Amino acid sequence: MNERFLYYLWENRLINRKLSTVTGTPVEVVNPGFRNTDSGPDYLEAKIGLGEQLWAGHVEIHVRTSDWNRHGHQQDRAYRNVVLHVVYEHDTMVNDVPVVALKGQFDERLFDDYQRFVTAQRWIACERQLQQVPPFTRNTWLERMAVERLEEKSKNVARTLEAGKFDWEDTLYRLVLRYFGMKVNNEAFETLASLLPLKTLLKHADNLTQVEAMLLGCAGFLDAVPQEPYPLLLRREFEAMRAKFGLLTMPPERWKFMRMRPVNFPTVRIAQVAQMIHQHGCLFSKIKEAEDAETVKVLFDVKASDYWDSHYRFTATAETPSEHSPAMKPKHLGQGAADVLVINAVVPLLFCYGQFHKSPSHCEKALRFLEDTEAEDNSVVRRFAALGVKAGNAMQTQALLHLYSHYCRRKRCLECRIGNTLIR
Repeated sequence: MNERFLYYLWENRLINRKLSTVTGTPVEVVNPGFRNTDSGPDYLEAKIGLGEQLWAGHVEIHVRTSDWNRHGHQQDRAYRNVVLHVVYEHDTMVNDVPVVALKGQFDERLFDDYQRFVTAQRWIACERQLQQVPPFTRNTWLERMAVERLEEKSKNVARTLEAGKFDWEDTLYRLVLRYFGMKVNNEAFETLASLLPLKTLLKHADNLTQVEAMLLGCAGFLDAVPQEPYPLLLRREFEAMRAKFGLLTMPPERWKFMRMRPVNFPTVRIAQVAQMIHQHGCLFSKIKEAEDAETVKVLFDVKASDYWDSHYRFTATAETPSEHSPAMKPKHLGQGAADVLVINAVVPLLFCYGQFHKSPSHCEKALRFLEDTEAEDNSVVRRFAALGVKAGNAMQTQALLHLYSHYCRRKRCLECRIGNTLIR
């Protein structure tokens, strides 16, 4: 037996309706309370009938009564308002709180079914039964998962926002740079954003060369450049900006180029960031006013400066131009990269903004932007598709990612509406 299963029984009222305490007092569960996932009692604001009296307070659940002292609750003031101690097995009296023992008060075959379910050696426990879940149950749960994922991301955004003294534009800049780096260079891009604040770049946003010089220079790419006009110009501009603003530089070894498509090289990405700042300056003010995701993606439809039409990095010049040579084409930020920025930077920040300012319309807009963005393609999404759960947009793929990482992998089937339905 485990506490997680006892929570499941308690929440779903799958126990004998005619309960009594271990001392014989009749018990009526008027309201089981709501689950507390923070410190303190397991269920808050419950209403419990004990004999002729109705008590309002908290409920604590353990496998054995002795767990109360073993967990140190006898010394914790947070447990003073516990009106009922629910256990599977009563082994000793520990205090004056009424105790209900559930052993023999429910169909024990439920626990056996649960054990078989969660111990199955499959990708996810319910993969063979997933199609048995009614579509309405599955879809409403996925909607819940999408919101849960956004709430979780919003908390991470809030920490970045607080560290940046609640500058929404700078927070978006930091988030955008992180996801410009993809998984390979996201930490390096985060470091670059810390070394070179947005407010410094905005002072020269009208001059693309100076913006690009500051970004590439702080990234460490201008320490040694080929004897070509444009790289030499960038280095001269950076030296002037470094003297003016006291700019610091990163070791160029922090950047990774291996096993990457050349169009995703950090040098090209940085040049695209420079163009974005040059063209749009403060992005978040524009995003707040946007009515659809396509309008936001236009803001990310930027092209690296002309030098990068024939280069991927300062030491690599493109081969002879041809229609089959991507190196000789303008380096635009692709649709896929724009989708990544919307999903991982724009939407979480917009949702956080809505929560911070108590503006449901901005939270709803964030969800709408996800719905208007194409579904992501990754191994988790493909595995769910093979099981018959096909995502039609980014909100659904985000929901599936959250479901898999926070419920399926952790065997939280009893807390999942899909698993709960199948086990029952």
